Amino acid sequence: MTISGKVLAALAFLTACAAAPKAPAQIDLPHTAALAGRDSAAATSPTPMPAKYVAPVWLNASLKTRVLSVKMGDQTIKRYTVAVGQEKYPTPPGNYMIRTIVWNPSWKPPPNSKWAQGKTAKGPGEPGNPMKVVKIFFREPDYYIHGTDDVESLGSAESHGCLRMDSDEIADLAKMIMEHGGQPRDENWFWRIIHFRREEKVIYLDNPVSLTISD
Repeated sequence: MTISGKVLAALAFLTACAAAPKAPAQIDLPHTAALAGRDSAAATSPTPMPAKYVAPVWLNASLKTRVLSVKMGDQTIKRYTVAVGQEKYPTPPGNYMIRTIVWNPSWKPPPNSKWAQGKTAKGPGEPGNPMKVVKIFFREPDYYIHGTDDVESLGSAESHGCLRMDSDEIADLAKMIMEHGGQPRDENWFWRIIHFRREEKVIYLDNPVSLTISD
């Protein structure tokens, strides 16, 4: 090969090398450096609040104001007017746990109670049954929140120790307690319970709901 031929070949080789893409340099990064960007992004992303930190629903009933409040933490989310016990049949103040709810409850006259003398037991939904729609036990077996058709008594001290509520409002309250007490149901279930009043249904809560009754 002549000198000019060698020069041309060398030029061709150099041109090809310049045109070829360069492979990226391989640098072994420490593990912490490789994750630094990912950790930084995670640190700036909002973290969902764990379910256990969500404030539980609890109830407070004031014997003075005759109001039952539904609370979530310190926030009041519902208020209901109730009737409380008469002076000779007082509603017991204290801290209680609601564990049992009975839809379409039957009723038996309390034994040894003068006010119930002459009254007869009533089945679920029967005329004359003073337990309307649902009863929510807070001190079993004698004390509970229950629906009433004596709405004129609400806001007064006229019950025999229990807390009375408007029938529609106590249905709303019982649904809420079931949902937060670990026993939710769909609307079809509640429709059937409310429209077939002769069917008594007992619900036991997985997560009891707190009730405070204050003077």
